Amino acid sequence: MPKLYVLVGVPGAGKTTWIGHQDFNWDNTELVSTDRFVEQYADVNKKTYNEVFEAYMPTAVKLMAAQVVAARAAGKDIVWDQTSTTIKSRAKKFNMLPEYEAIAVVFKTPELTELNLRLKSRPGKNIPSHVMVQMIRGFEVPTLSEGFSEIRQSKG
Repeated sequence: MPKLYVLVGVPGAGKTTWIGHQDFNWDNTELVSTDRFVEQYADVNKKTYNEVFEAYMPTAVKLMAAQVVAARAAGKDIVWDQTSTTIKSRAKKFNMLPEYEAIAVVFKTPELTELNLRLKSRPGKNIPSHVMVQMIRGFEVPTLSEGFSEIRQSKG
């Protein structure tokens, strides 16, 4: 049974950094993220993430969905690098991949000072503070009853 790793955490919590420290068999594992498509589009067009985000995000979502469908057809494991901080957002992933063993990897929200430092270290990629507050307040801890077979706490 293929595995689905759902990364759960606010922006700046360490999800993408965590990926870089894993030794997945990348020949049989697909990394999916709308951010990667937005960043690539911004780079090609010599713009910042923020400058293209709103207009390009619908396209990035479609590209990511196609990537998930292709990975599923190939029987690949999937690492889903998005915030996934709500039950509703995670349910969409389960619906796309019902035959997968789902594993949540939960990232603790850093203290506000540390979080702000991390977010400021991303030039051209600014998240408004009201959006961050909304994500932090709306964070729903994953549970086995949602459909996860395992819940891991990141060590980052």
